[in-house]
Amino acid sequence: MSNRAIVALKVLVHLACLAPFLVLAWHTWHDLRHPDAVALLGPDPTAALQHATGFAALRILIISLAITPVRRLSKSLGWLVRFRRMLGLYAFFYASVHLLIYLKLYANLDWPTLLNDLSRRRYIIAGFSAWLLLLPLALTSTKWSIRKLGKHWQTLHRLVYVAAILGIVHYWWIVKTGVRDPTKITIVLAIILLARPAWSFVDARRRQRRMAEVSPTR
Repeated sequence: MSNRAIVALKVLVHLACLAPFLVLAWHTWHDLRHPDAVALLGPDPTAALQHATGFAALRILIISLAITPVRRLSKSLGWLVRFRRMLGLYAFFYASVHLLIYLKLYANLDWPTLLNDLSRRRYIIAGFSAWLLLLPLALTSTKWSIRKLGKHWQTLHRLVYVAAILGIVHYWWIVKTGVRDPTKITIVLAIILLARPAWSFVDARRRQRRMAEVSPTR
């Protein structure tokens, strides 16, 4: 793919990633400006903002994880890797907004309340742990960090898989018992996680066949 096409596609990806935030900002502005009108965020705007930002973070994060297995399907898809860092940073952005909504609108920036919630509510522990894992990944997403960390950079950034799993756990624990909304995104993540060992197995079998073909026959 040409550089011009990559630039154009990056603009579209930026717009797609910003769309949920812009829609939420518009809905929030409308509801605050017109309190007597029908609320665009619904009867519980805080919960609506919390759910939308959390789901956006998880969805974008999983899309970024899907790039590696998808690009291995064909050499012509190698350009996809140029979008992985962008998507990862957007996922961290939405996760941070998700956290800030909780800190301000639920905990009211009160540390005793936060500590009490962390000790009593397991879904908050899972979600906060996922954000803590994403933090160093976002801070080391620059080319300078890649050069400085060297081979350790890739090892560090494998934590993204743990963060994604914790995000899914957070999602399951926060919904009511019997609700199956997280099922689809859980299946997608499971496929992505299983794709890596599957590719490794296929590559190992291919190497074995090549070695068998070049080895001298008796």
